[in-house]
Amino acid sequence: MTPTAKRHPDGPLAGLKVIEICSTIAGPACTRLLADFGADVIKIEPPEGDPVRQMGQHVEGQSLYAASILRNKRSVTLDLKNEAGRRLAQQLIQRADILVENNRPGVMERLGMGYETLSATNPGLVMVRISGYGQDGPYSDRPGYGAICEAVGGVRHMTGDPDRPPARVALATTDYLSSVYAAFGAVAAIHARQASGRGQVVDVALYEAAFSQMEPVVPAHEKLGVVPMREGPNLPSMAPNSSYPTRDSSWVLIAANSQPTWRRLVNLMEKPELLTDPRFETIQARGRPENMRAIDAIITEWTRCHDAGPLEERLRQAEVPTSRVYTIADIYADPHFAARAMLQRVAHPVLGHTTQSGVVPRLSVTPGVIRHTGPTAGQDNQSVLEDELGLDPAAIEAFGRLGALGPRDT
Repeated sequence: MTPTAKRHPDGPLAGLKVIEICSTIAGPACTRLLADFGADVIKIEPPEGDPVRQMGQHVEGQSLYAASILRNKRSVTLDLKNEAGRRLAQQLIQRADILVENNRPGVMERLGMGYETLSATNPGLVMVRISGYGQDGPYSDRPGYGAICEAVGGVRHMTGDPDRPPARVALATTDYLSSVYAAFGAVAAIHARQASGRGQVVDVALYEAAFSQMEPVVPAHEKLGVVPMREGPNLPSMAPNSSYPTRDSSWVLIAANSQPTWRRLVNLMEKPELLTDPRFETIQARGRPENMRAIDAIITEWTRCHDAGPLEERLRQAEVPTSRVYTIADIYADPHFAARAMLQRVAHPVLGHTTQSGVVPRLSVTPGVIRHTGPTAGQDNQSVLEDELGLDPAAIEAFGRLGALGPRDT
């Protein structure tokens, strides 16, 4: 296999070396974010590869998801159940600034790679630990996936329609939110290291990332005993703010939260009587459940008389925040996504290219970039072991015979 090209990337995180021992989504998404902004990320995965390589859609046997979530990284396959494999991993970590792992608490300790052990030889190491429930507490030993942790964090109870069971968003929202918290924690710890010279542990729990979205609910429950219910497409206690059906079987989201915006919407609807209706006169009044239902019914009757595209344009001209509910096909056709480089064609050795989501956030002076697609599992075994550990081909071959690298074709 051709190794990933040697890189000395630019970017605000250039010069940071990151080791990833992660699987599936939250951990790899965290290190992908670090890699997008210039960190040199070396992904250690098992000989059979990260399970994320089997997720999502495939073309010609190539994982489209892996091409994106593993981009800008180098990959080595090490068998961490093998003593020689663990030794190589430990040597790589000794030279790293950041280690990101998302195993169940206790796994890294059993492998001889707990923080106390690793920091003894690398005191500046920042160890980012992503798990379902955190590194301590009575639930810490439970396996936790994003969907499960959304239920524990209170998010699932509030997702969906009030007359139906709790629903889920068909995306890994909690994993991605956790990945951003993890990347932020890593960078914050590196910043603190500049003063102290020492690293630390960044403990990210999926359920806490989910729970952080409950910020307005927490004080309301303590002071008022409020247990909010699912609102469907509505924004709780705020109306009109919902998705409304159109004549051409589409949907338009209208958010007329403020008083001036509400007046502009009413004028566009040509229903001036709504401005003096006591049910709708104030933001607080419109936010009462029975009044929310009433105003939604009135707006639905109006939107059903219009097609989505022309209605969206009329609302926009009236300065009422709005959008059609986009599908991915709409996104591909949208000029704003193109202008903001949010759909980027990335070269791929088998498929020619894949289109991937762009880099977020945008920095004006030191922006992140996509340098290359996700590598195949173990694509960089030889180059990483040579460049990072100074091993010659004979030594690498010897580790291969010991079973440290997995199957010989990697």
